[in-house]
Amino acid sequence: MANAKEARLARLLHAGRCLDIALDHGVCNEPTFLDGLEDMPALMDRLVAARPDAIQLNYGQADLLQHRPGRDRPALVMRLDMGNPYNAQRHRTMWAVLQNEHDPVLPGVQMDAACVVVNLFMLPDEPDLFRQCVRNIARVRADCDRYGMPLMIEPLVMQPHGEGRGGYMVDGDAEKIVTLVRLAREMGADIVKADPTADAHEFHRVVQAARCPVLVRGGGRENLQQVFERSRVLLDQGAVGMVYGRNVYQHASPAAVVAALMAMIHEGASAQAAWQLYESRNTR
Repeated sequence: MANAKEARLARLLHAGRCLDIALDHGVCNEPTFLDGLEDMPALMDRLVAARPDAIQLNYGQADLLQHRPGRDRPALVMRLDMGNPYNAQRHRTMWAVLQNEHDPVLPGVQMDAACVVVNLFMLPDEPDLFRQCVRNIARVRADCDRYGMPLMIEPLVMQPHGEGRGGYMVDGDAEKIVTLVRLAREMGADIVKADPTADAHEFHRVVQAARCPVLVRGGGRENLQQVFERSRVLLDQGAVGMVYGRNVYQHASPAAVVAALMAMIHEGASAQAAWQLYESRNTR
């Protein structure tokens, strides 16, 4: 099934690079993530018109992308798992399960996904959650081999839970990120979706550990100029693209953000040029 996997990867990575817009936040059961996602059909119309390389969805929303006529549409990246680590409150039991435990990759095949994605959580004092993620990946990896489906693994290193900070927050420690990314590669990741290191200039270590294409995870909404500046450094450090969600769909003009990011990823635009492009599109 190597040829099938390569064909799907070619749909996802245009000339080896990719902007994937994540809209799969509905399975997190966290109301703040849904700001901007209330009207999914309308948002999908805007984003498809903006022409990113890919859009990341769960099975229940994938029809909004895949049932569109014609072939000129972003590739589908399908989320296969769900869990409760994103909630603002800390739960007595932390969990991460596959959405379809019987045949987890089959929905991705049925919806003609270019790639599937699963989490690899590393939370302080939650070894069972980590073990669940490893079990999920092992199961999905076997099915990906069977179906010729590329596997994106999302290694997530978190700081201790802080109620005042809104739950678990990303730990940008390069050593921890590199170690977990290496584990993801050892388990067979075809693509890694990694958090940026606290010092973006250390991100080349993450790329080296992955030994496969690395996309940068966006996280919560931030100042857009800072997002562009950090993105430029991360791309220069070897990332082949971005997986951004709230930094796109929670802005007033998602299409303008997509245009700026696509210019950075595919044309090598500077952060300043990306900001100017964003401003010119945002005023329309």
